[in-house]
Order: sequence, then C-alpha cells, then structure tokens
Amino acid sequence: MPTERKHFEPSVRSQFLGSRMRELREGRGLTLKYIATYLGVEFSTLARYERAEWPFRRDHVTALLDVYGVYDDPTRAGLMELAQNAWRINQWEPTTNQYEPTGDETVIDDWWVQDRAAELCVYADLVVPEEVQTRDYAEALISHTVQQPLWVDKLVRRQLERQQALDDKKPPTRLEILLEESVLHRPVGGRIVLAQQLQHLNRLAEQRPHVKIRILPTRVGWHAGLDGAFTVCAMQRPYPPVALVHHLDGRLILEATAAKRYSATFDKLREVALSPAESFALIDTIADEIDAGSTNAPAA
Repeated sequence: MPTERKHFEPSVRSQFLGSRMRELREGRGLTLKYIATYLGVEFSTLARYERAEWPFRRDHVTALLDVYGVYDDPTRAGLMELAQNAWRINQWEPTTNQYEPTGDETVIDDWWVQDRAAELCVYADLVVPEEVQTRDYAEALISHTVQQPLWVDKLVRRQLERQQALDDKKPPTRLEILLEESVLHRPVGGRIVLAQQLQHLNRLAEQRPHVKIRILPTRVGWHAGLDGAFTVCAMQRPYPPVALVHHLDGRLILEATAAKRYSATFDKLREVALSPAESFALIDTIADEIDAGSTNAPAA
C-alpha cells in the first residue's frame, strides 16, 4: 500500500522540482512504472512526487539525477537545494537584470509560474504589463535596461511568444488587468508607440473574452494598491495562489497567507476601478487625443 504522509501544502519550490524531475524523466524516455520500480516505491508515490502532492526525498532526487544523466554540479546542486527546501514558502530572487535569462534551469522564472496559472490578476501602476505589451512598447522598455541590440530583439520575441502561449492554452489563461490612469499618459517609446499600445489594449478587451482591462481613475486618490505593482497567479487546482512582486534588485514569490493578502488587495482595487465599458471608453478617448496631437504636431 502507498506510504501514508502528513498533509503537505505544495509550495512553488516543490511544484518546480516536480516539474523539472518529470521533464528529465520524459526526456530520457523513461516511464513512471520503470522509475518507481528502480526506486523501490509505489507507482502512485512517484506520481505524487512529480505532482508536488508529496515532497521529493533528497536521496531519491540524488538517485534519479544519476539515472537521468544529470552530472553537472550547478544543476545537481540547484535541484538538491529545491528538494532540501521544498517545505519553504516565500522567496527572494535577486537579479542584476530582470530581463536577461540566467540560463540556470533550477531558477524559478516568473513565466514558469504564470504558465501554470488558471488566471492572472495584474495590478500595474507605472507601465503596461508584459502580458499585453505591443512589440514597440516592449522594445522601448527593454532597450533602456539591455544595451545589446541582439539581446533586445531576442528578449522582445521571447516576451511575445510567452504572450501567445498564454493565449493558446486550452482554455486560455484568464487575464484581468487593473491599470492606473497615469499609465495611459506615460509616453513610453513616444506618443505614437503609446497610442498604438492603447489601441492594442482595447482590441484585446474587445476581441478576447478571457481578457479584462479596467482603469483605476486618478480621482480615486488613496487606494489599497499604492504600495506598488503586483501579480496574483490563481494556480490550477489543487495548488494555492502565488503573488509576484518586482523590485529594482530582484523579485519576491509570495505564497500562503502573503499571497492571500495580495489577492484581497486586488479585490479592493477592483471595487474602485472603472467598469470594463467605462475603461474601454477612457482608453479610446486618450488614444484619440494622442493621435490628434501627433498629427497636429509641427514637423521637426
């Protein structure tokens, strides 16, 4: 009979480790049954490991890395660290540049978390969030952080591919975005790029029923989101929600009670936001004003 375990609340670490170990197994063309027999555990036990319903035992991870042919020290150390800390929730990931990938397959990426979410609830207070940026808007932002043109192009393409991946899921990831009104006036990339970005937002809201965009008008004054931008990832069942918070020097992955606080904050922000229809009209009006201003501007 399967071994009985105490209740284990799946952490992001344990989910990531389970996913990586499954990818390694499948990459070698090995079945759950074969590996379970090799480890001397029940088939259901290994399946629960990979689904993060139970935490991987460290000695099992060591044995499996040998079977899967993972011999480079940094990758082994990273996966062993995940196994060691599978019970831990909340983590700080320092970065020198949030746009440039580290190449480390044991580092949990924002998009890895978002790709596994059923719904993303995004509060943006400074710029349009990555999930709905146009190519030109994304390029304008990334080029201020990354100096090499080849990297800029690569990172923009990767961002657009990830947007498409969220759209292509069956069903697609539900996306609700609450934008501060000031974001609609910030000319990232210039007035023309901004106008095109605003028009893109309204096309998404009009053509894709799983995308909802609402504006927090400046007249609201104080509200629950003034501490800064964040994203709440409502994960697929049975996994608990996760909150992502970016800072200048890195980002926080928050779980359990902390994530629930961000979810409650998003609910409060939704209460003071304009309706989808009102938001659509405001975005359209501002886009038209920018277009008119660009058209009437004197030639340089």
